[in-house]
Amino acid sequence: MLNFSLTEEQEAVRKMVRKFVDREIIPYIQEWDAKSHFETGILKRLAELNLMGVCIPEKYGGMGMDYNTLAIVCDELERGDTAFRTAVSVHTALNSMTLLQWGNEYQKEKYLIPQAQGQKIGAFGLTEPNAGSDVGAIQTTARREGDVYVLNGSKTWISLCDVADHFLIFAKTDPSKKHDGISCFIVERTFSGVTTKAIKGKLGIRAGNTGEVFLEEVRVPKENLVGEEGEGFKIAMSALDNGRFTVAAGACGLIQACLEASLKYCHERKTFGKEIGKHQLVQQMIAKMSANLEISRLLVYRAGWLKNQGKRNTRETSLAKWFACDAAFEAASDAVQIHGAYGYSNEYPVERYLRNAKAPVIYEGTREIHTIMQAEYALGYRKDKPLRKMLPSWPFAE
Repeated sequence: MLNFSLTEEQEAVRKMVRKFVDREIIPYIQEWDAKSHFETGILKRLAELNLMGVCIPEKYGGMGMDYNTLAIVCDELERGDTAFRTAVSVHTALNSMTLLQWGNEYQKEKYLIPQAQGQKIGAFGLTEPNAGSDVGAIQTTARREGDVYVLNGSKTWISLCDVADHFLIFAKTDPSKKHDGISCFIVERTFSGVTTKAIKGKLGIRAGNTGEVFLEEVRVPKENLVGEEGEGFKIAMSALDNGRFTVAAGACGLIQACLEASLKYCHERKTFGKEIGKHQLVQQMIAKMSANLEISRLLVYRAGWLKNQGKRNTRETSLAKWFACDAAFEAASDAVQIHGAYGYSNEYPVERYLRNAKAPVIYEGTREIHTIMQAEYALGYRKDKPLRKMLPSWPFAE
């Protein structure tokens, strides 16, 4: 039986996060955005609300809630600003959920528990200056020397680069094997040879911390190898299933923000003797926002349901990410149009929504990558192979 209603627990989380966003993000975000300031205090407050590990089992320091509750958190956070949804996406979905799926008990005890509790912050290092969609082209290397791996290379467009305590870094242990020669490592900021540098002058998500990570002869204990040598590509792709899920959920929040701002302005602004909401072409944009919001949430919740069942969800998550992010960018563009000249000014939030909406169309699989994926699934060219490890299904067994 299909059930489209949220549980009482999920509704309570939505209300809590919405209240938090209204009180602690929205009043200050225009200033933070203008100054390109990442407010780290928000992460501390999210930790106090137990939201940095919302879908991590209690056994490992989390709240033990389901994956769709994580989607609700991301939805509401992006209604405030993309920067803070991005922080949760990277910390929880890309890093912590990857450790939950692929890490051993030692790694979970040492790294996952403090991350789920928000005591430590995690980040994800896959993209390089010459390797984005083409993961097999990464040039960071890891050579084995006794009980350590020595890492050299650099990563770019890394969210939380200056904030994170732990990084999941992907490097080639056997360059001759291309995709099958990639491995995954937990790298601590305090390891000698790790440096970071923020990227300035971004079009959007200016209130977020994004930058580069440099690795120079970084000695990583062999105990910090996640999974087995050569499993890095599989680990990265499964991590992206989680990251894309939260990006899609966040896009729903951005559509919601565009819709709320547009509805408010439609009732305030009058032209030709009536509210602009009475004009049919404005109504067309409002209707499209409303419909795309509902469709996007349904796609996200379907992917979340599959995650809760412990089932492979690459195709469904890709579709949700592709559709929702495109819909969010379109909603932001229409919101600016509805606001007219005022939409072009930071007097209203919609210009920030438009700037922020562009990045998710690019990262975690460009629109073009997801288009190809969906076509190949439909044509039968792409079929998902079973993974050695899957995310644990919910509810979690202790």
